[in-house]
Amino acid sequence: MMTIYDYRVTRENGDEETMAQYAGHPLVIVNTATKCGFAPQFAQLEQLYETYREQGLVVLGFPSNQFHQELADGAEAAQACRMTYGVSFPMHALHDVNGKDALPLFEFLKQQAPGTLGSAIKWNFTKFLVDREGRVVKRFAPKTNPLKMADDIERLL
Repeated sequence: MMTIYDYRVTRENGDEETMAQYAGHPLVIVNTATKCGFAPQFAQLEQLYETYREQGLVVLGFPSNQFHQELADGAEAAQACRMTYGVSFPMHALHDVNGKDALPLFEFLKQQAPGTLGSAIKWNFTKFLVDREGRVVKRFAPKTNPLKMADDIERLL
């Protein structure tokens, strides 16, 4: 049976990495878009990362242009996040989150935590909370303010 640690992802600079490097860490995994109305959530995601990083939390941003609200590539998106919102958490290459070209990691996340209207990601800033053992604990809607995830995060720390 596959776990989250079996997946490979590509960082914004093109370097491939395995999710296994995050074993033992609670994770917030989010599909992002810098031109989305929810983009101010980058600041709240960064606040969560800064607050809980020393206790092991890792926030992972995955830009997607699936909803036509992202820049040309992951490196450009990551730079915009850093310049505009002070993002310091790891950002990744641009990927689809739905359909035949979806990043396999997101297929796994959607399977483990389907949404209320099915498993498809309906919009940018869908957030997944993963425990230290790599189990998907909860899915949060795009409109959910990331700071409202704090109680769930604290239970995993």
